[in-house]
Amino acid sequence: MSSMKIRRVASLMAVLLIGLVLLSTAVTAQSVKVEGVINARSGDTMVLKTANAPNLTVLLTDSTKVGQVQGVFQARRKDMSMAALIPGLAVKVEGTYNDQNQLVATSVSFKGNDLEQAEAIQAGMHETKVQTQQNQAALEKQNAELKAQNAALQQQQTQLNEQQAKLAANKAAIDAAIARFGQLDDYYILDEVTVYFANNQTSVDPKYTPQLLALAEKAKTVDGYVVEVKGYASAVGSPAYNQQLSEDRADSVTNILIQQGHIPLTRMLAPGAMGETHQVGNNKTEQGQSENRRVVVRVLQNKGIAGI
Repeated sequence: MSSMKIRRVASLMAVLLIGLVLLSTAVTAQSVKVEGVINARSGDTMVLKTANAPNLTVLLTDSTKVGQVQGVFQARRKDMSMAALIPGLAVKVEGTYNDQNQLVATSVSFKGNDLEQAEAIQAGMHETKVQTQQNQAALEKQNAELKAQNAALQQQQTQLNEQQAKLAANKAAIDAAIARFGQLDDYYILDEVTVYFANNQTSVDPKYTPQLLALAEKAKTVDGYVVEVKGYASAVGSPAYNQQLSEDRADSVTNILIQQGHIPLTRMLAPGAMGETHQVGNNKTEQGQSENRRVVVRVLQNKGIAGI
């Protein structure tokens, strides 16, 4: 084959290849028309639900024409803003597919009554959304109030548990004191002094000091003596507070006996805090209350030691 013929064949093949490329481009750029309902819209992108595709992406450009068809035969077209393209609107889209299989719209059209229906749907959805938000806010408020109530109940329960624990501790202390001192069945009471206190006071009135010192001196003459000190309180105020008052009063009297009366610690029974137990006066009267605010000091001798 001559070189001239080879060049002709090459030229012919090049022309055919160019034609195929142009034909392919023409097919790719072929305009299509689709109908569907707008599912979602975000800026220059909207998603259509069509008979063949539940989620067809449509791209809107500055050159995309949007129009509303009017009239019985839909012959008239009214230019509209892209803002009219709202979810729920039935539209017809004409355009071409790009290489990402997205439909680039050259025109979008819809019927007037379809727009009205879509707007009504959007209005209803907005009202429903607002109502849902209000209901959610009310529910969150109720939950917050319920949490606050539960927290308050838990705090009250904690305080109640603490109060019950204090009462149990006070009772245990009183029971221990009663057990420690017993019923005095094994002892003789050889001397006794009662010290009275003002309301809410734990300091010993100086007028009782001579009586306590005289008791201490007498006790020292008794073979095998022990000194018992019991503190009491009136039933005014909380039991826990009165328990502490009775203990502090007993301690004040004990300090005088030890420090000024020089009673050895080995001869002192541990001071007893009796709280509101063994009320001797009517706690509903001031006189009765004053009688209950007291510390009783006794000199005891074991009957076995006494030889009786």
